Amino acid sequence: MSQNIPFTEMEAGIVGCGRPFIKMHGLRNDFIVVDGRRQPYKPTSEEIVRICDRREGVGGDELLIVAPPRHGSADTEAYAFLRIFNPDGREVEACGNASRCMGWLFLQESGREEVVIDTLGGLLTCRRAGEHQVAVDMGKLRTGWQDIPLAQEMDTLHLGIGAGPLQDPVGMNIGNPHAVFFVADLDAVDLTTYGPQLQKHPLFPEEANIGAAQLINSKTLKLSVWERPGALTTACGTGACVAVGAAHRRGLTEAKRMTVIMPAGSVEIELKEDGVVVMTGPVETCYAGYLPVLD
Repeated sequence: MSQNIPFTEMEAGIVGCGRPFIKMHGLRNDFIVVDGRRQPYKPTSEEIVRICDRREGVGGDELLIVAPPRHGSADTEAYAFLRIFNPDGREVEACGNASRCMGWLFLQESGREEVVIDTLGGLLTCRRAGEHQVAVDMGKLRTGWQDIPLAQEMDTLHLGIGAGPLQDPVGMNIGNPHAVFFVADLDAVDLTTYGPQLQKHPLFPEEANIGAAQLINSKTLKLSVWERPGALTTACGTGACVAVGAAHRRGLTEAKRMTVIMPAGSVEIELKEDGVVVMTGPVETCYAGYLPVLD
């Protein structure tokens, strides 16, 4: 059962235990959240790997560390700075499901209806959108080959690479790199076979998240994503954003609001007139605890 655990009530103090954490998930994409605003938290890559390991640690798709807002990083005052670490210890720029979860914690903590989160991928505005529902302004889609980035200059609407049934993707970035492949029957695609080789294709110097999308109708997409560093995810918020953007770029739909169906559930994606992508979806709090003291 989901619990509503106030973020500010998490305090260290159990003998033999490490930092307090909150475990959350957005459509089963799960996160370990540590507050480092009052006491900085800087785990090594090896520690992050162990913490995210589902047998040796708490287990999670990412470790999220909250830090004080960065001064002078933007014109808009941010509530906090969010650092996002993949389970291989690598820091990444963005995660849509993580942004919703952190938005919910900050909205609960502050009592506000809107908060701004600073991330390496840019400023994200989060708003309440219902019971355990958060809307996040994910920023603008980037389509330039340098922005994705690609290893060479080319038309990002047709990258011309492929593996098996996945051919000729759209390249995009919304804080992290994506390649979106459109398919006729998503259920017939084994993304665990083709995702790893496409993720590490030489065209992507920073690797890429690999999405397979099926257009159900003009307002609905079905999506599956193979994520960096190498896992088939139950839901990918940034992947949902770029899939809708890619469908528009390919001329497959003109709808500005679309439902994106993923293995664990759905999110709503809106393309605003100013180019900003808004993602709305659910968040859940799992439990709270203390990280083990690592040797």
